[in-house]
Amino acid sequence: MPDATSDAAPTLLGMRVRDPIDFQPYRVPWRVDRVHDSHPLVTNGSDEPADAVRIFRADTAAERADTAHWGRLLPGDTAELCLCDADLDSTVVTVCWFRPTTGQEYAWRFVM
Repeated sequence: MPDATSDAAPTLLGMRVRDPIDFQPYRVPWRVDRVHDSHPLVTNGSDEPADAVRIFRADTAAERADTAHWGRLLPGDTAELCLCDADLDSTVVTVCWFRPTTGQEYAWRFVM
């Protein structure tokens, strides 16, 4: 373990621990409109694109998980998520994406 005078980066399972000062606040770009019971509309409400957008749906009641790849969503783009066969009371949706300006990956979860 490095001592207090070492310049070695602290690690956690081989990953570099980043200094919290490296991070800037970033507003989650997604807006979810529940205009249909089982078909929420997910919109990129930011002024920058979201790259490699993936949707992970976990339905704990049915013990199943699904993945959808939406690719790049430009500002204002909307995608519809079909949850017809899901138990909406036990489904958690996770949206993952890369922010092109920083290359960092983000994840955000919501429930119906």
